[in-house]
Amino acid sequence: MEKYLNKSGNSPITHYEIGIDFIIVRFKGGKDYIYSYKGKAGKYNVDIMKSLAVRGSGLSAYITKNVKYSYD
Repeated sequence: MEKYLNKSGNSPITHYEIGIDFIIVRFKGGKDYIYSYKGKAGKYNVDIMKSLAVRGSGLSAYITKNVKYSYD
């Protein structure tokens, strides 16, 4: 997994892993959540989450506002 840059300094996200059709997000405490194209999150949201993860900013806020309970 890649370390999440956490540019704001206050994100609960620590790591992420990007696959072709999914993203795995690890939160403090070690809990992993998988969001996929085929799951409730869908391609549109997962693609945005991938770009935010690479950027190291905004991923937690996006999850909270858009896909909080849409993990697989």
